[in-house]
Amino acid sequence: MTKGKQLELPGTRVKGRKISLDFQGADVTSDAGLMLLRAAEERIGIFSRVEGGIVDKRQPTKLIHKASTMMRQRVMAIAAGYEDLNDADTLRYDPLHQSSANTDTQMASTATLCRFEQQQDHSTAWAVNAALVDTFIARQKERHRDTVPKELILDFDATDDPVHGEQQGRFFHGYYGHYCFLPLYVFCGEHLLCAYLRQANQDAATHSAAILKLLVQRLRQEWPNVRIIFRADSGFCRERTLSWCDRNHVDYVVGLAKNPALFREAALYMEWAEAKALHNKTKERIYGGVIYGAATWSCKRHVIVKAEHGPQGSNPRFVVSSLSDPKFDDKDVYEKVYCARGEMENRIKEQLQLFSDRTSSEGWWTNPWRMLLSALAYTITQALREIGLSGTELCCAQCSTIRSKLIKVGAVIVRNSRRIHLSLSSGYPLQSLWLRIADNLNIRPG
Repeated sequence: MTKGKQLELPGTRVKGRKISLDFQGADVTSDAGLMLLRAAEERIGIFSRVEGGIVDKRQPTKLIHKASTMMRQRVMAIAAGYEDLNDADTLRYDPLHQSSANTDTQMASTATLCRFEQQQDHSTAWAVNAALVDTFIARQKERHRDTVPKELILDFDATDDPVHGEQQGRFFHGYYGHYCFLPLYVFCGEHLLCAYLRQANQDAATHSAAILKLLVQRLRQEWPNVRIIFRADSGFCRERTLSWCDRNHVDYVVGLAKNPALFREAALYMEWAEAKALHNKTKERIYGGVIYGAATWSCKRHVIVKAEHGPQGSNPRFVVSSLSDPKFDDKDVYEKVYCARGEMENRIKEQLQLFSDRTSSEGWWTNPWRMLLSALAYTITQALREIGLSGTELCCAQCSTIRSKLIKVGAVIVRNSRRIHLSLSSGYPLQSLWLRIADNLNIRPG
């Protein structure tokens, strides 16, 4: 650990006693909760699925640090709140970080990890995304041992990843108003299925149809009769995607951008909403449906109209949908199905809490690799939330809250040939929660 001289805090006393500090506390860690993350990862096994796809061009006879260990080292550090590679120069000596990476020796330095990052390419990105999907499938089978899921909703969304240097692939994006990358995320509920970093000089829906096709094919290998719903905002309303869904029995609920033709089709609903709003002197919403076909579409489709009128005037919204379930009318499809996609925004925010925007490398493929490391950190944190925190007060907590309350916990480490023992503070306020988590993760007293 880092050594240094003893420091006294000037002017700070407790009943006449001086307060001093140093960094010679032997084996003390600030991240005791990494053991919970390791237990959660062992339940889902995502690291073992990724390891075979990691690019490692080093000479096998000269290796000191395995590629799988370095991958674990980085993911666990990110989950614990260390975004920079520079932190590895100190963390590699931490016995608990070593244990979380499944080793008991000094781990890789910053320089070694940097060289390892720069070796990764498209094959690594494919392997990690395939592992995300396989892990999701395995979790579904574990949760529903005797049944198969009846319905899966795949949420697609793009966001901006601002860049501030001369990174390869950076472009100015007119909508966001700055230089950025354009990541694409796909979620099914809280489970991340795809994290794909793209250049920003293209449509937000670029490659989304191909990714949807691959996901549907993989999911139907496991569950041939599962109902799949493609859900996204208007940035993904493209004829190529919708027509593929029509041909392959995939339902969709997708936002549709406003235009004069839609206003004409929805005029009756908009007038009705305006009349009710003026009469009741409050905001009013009217839901209805029209049959509409854009010039670029191969056929006409059902479009849900939300005609809203309030003090600020008319504010209509449109959603194209293939759902024909008699249990849901147009209002239900809009409010209960389409609007639920807003929860995906919280999942994207959690990627940022795990530093998915730390894409500051000059070369291209290092940046998707960093984004995927954050995706892996999210997946194991999500496993801890789903399995370990089930039925607790933190069952819906975001990654940053889980980190601050459960991961960033100090402990004294005693390590010998038989065991690694952690001694947490007797004043730690969440002791009972830890015991509950340990029980949920099947961590038994030794």
